[in-house]
Amino acid sequence: MKSYYRLMLGRQSMHAETCFHGNFIGANFGIDEDLSQNLPESWRPFNKMFIPKFIENNPGKTKVAAGLGCSALWHVCKGMKNGDLVLCPDCTGIYRVAEVTGDYEYKQGDILPHRRTVHWLNVTIERSNMSDALKNSTGAIGTISNISNYQEELEKLIGGISAPKLVSTDETVEDASTFALEEHLEHFLVNNWEHTELGEEYEIYEVDGERAQQYQTDTGPLDILAISKDQRTLLVVELKKGRASDAVVGQILRYMSYVQEELAEENQLVKGMVIAHEDDQKMKRALSMIPTISFYRYQVSFKLLPND
Repeated sequence: MKSYYRLMLGRQSMHAETCFHGNFIGANFGIDEDLSQNLPESWRPFNKMFIPKFIENNPGKTKVAAGLGCSALWHVCKGMKNGDLVLCPDCTGIYRVAEVTGDYEYKQGDILPHRRTVHWLNVTIERSNMSDALKNSTGAIGTISNISNYQEELEKLIGGISAPKLVSTDETVEDASTFALEEHLEHFLVNNWEHTELGEEYEIYEVDGERAQQYQTDTGPLDILAISKDQRTLLVVELKKGRASDAVVGQILRYMSYVQEELAEENQLVKGMVIAHEDDQKMKRALSMIPTISFYRYQVSFKLLPND
């Protein structure tokens, strides 16, 4: 099945024009070696292999930073399949669209040396024509993001039809309207973090300007990864997004286990937080037995002001 990605071509798309003219996409991340013989079918063994090399080549970087970099590198080199479509911004609010047509190749000494050959379609997508949800996903901080959940909208935009639509393909979603609201809430929370109660104690984990939002784990992307200001605690934040309570509890436990095993430094604690729109007795019951996970309910309010 075809997948869809948003890919940054260098910091702030600095290499976009070179890639457009050269018919390729690529990445770097300071791994200066040919990966042809080291691209397993899953990103997890790749990360185990290259995280130590990443840290060695980038002294002072954390396991979280190494995980972000190595996961993104694997997705560019191996995760993308021939036939997948990639949206790449050009810094002006315009996205070029490419079809992946070639397997991994290494261009030693060149910019973005870990490359894939692509065919740039004769189409551009203006950010202003995207739905708010797709804008949030394509604008997420990070080198690469999977935007396949918006396949229907993307196909219409590629065909020149602006038909924004928020669709969830998650079978555990019980309330579609809450899913839509909390899809926006995640990005609002990230953008206004310092003004929330969470911002008093925690900061969203950030690496070279890239925030750990939708951080990839081996059981899916966790919503937000934060770290306490004293650096002693990692916090996994998961929005319920209309899903069944049992599914959310199971998912955040899996995320926390991954963070503890793969990302936490020695003596760092791992905690979790579930945020939902409404009181949820099932959620409260389940979490009452797990003291390391807290439950928060959010409120949405607005005012109408007279136009004087």
